[in-house]
Amino acid sequence: MKQDIDSPPPVARRSDRTRAVILEAARRRFATHGFERTTIRAIAADADIDPSMVMRYYGNKAQLFDAALDINLHLPDLSVVAADERAATLVRHFLRIWEQDEANDALVLLLRSAVTNEQAAARMRAIFAAQVAPALAGPGGPKQVARAGLASALLLGLALTRYILCIPAVADLSPEQVVATLAPAIRVTLEQE
Repeated sequence: MKQDIDSPPPVARRSDRTRAVILEAARRRFATHGFERTTIRAIAADADIDPSMVMRYYGNKAQLFDAALDINLHLPDLSVVAADERAATLVRHFLRIWEQDEANDALVLLLRSAVTNEQAAARMRAIFAAQVAPALAGPGGPKQVARAGLASALLLGLALTRYILCIPAVADLSPEQVVATLAPAIRVTLEQE
């Protein structure tokens, strides 16, 4: 049975779109105003929907915040990259997700919030454990996980200075300048004996 062109879209597709609009508005609002100063009413206004719809789809502000912090970094498989290119590949990927991906609002939200909000800090640790450590450490054991943590510290420091604090000495660098300068430090960190 064909759907009439003038008929409304199926409910599942409409609800998916509504959830996505709410989540996008929440990420922007949380990233700008933080958890404490963000209200369900403000998110609903940003999404141009009734506040009850936010509650219907996400339950409460804490559950919406948790959903807003759900991030997949889509890290590349570094095991198939030549050893001398892994660090540069990682830095390029990191810059791309911060500068070009739609995940940017979520990343800003996560980084800003993780310092003062335990829920965000727990999410940051979970992302490291589930996505970053396995991608960077590989089968290298505890020493390599520690190195992956230190490489992450370098990348998070870059994110803080470039995207949150907007320090001109870092923010004004081209992506290739960042790669050329930071990749060698990450390479040394990951390969240190």
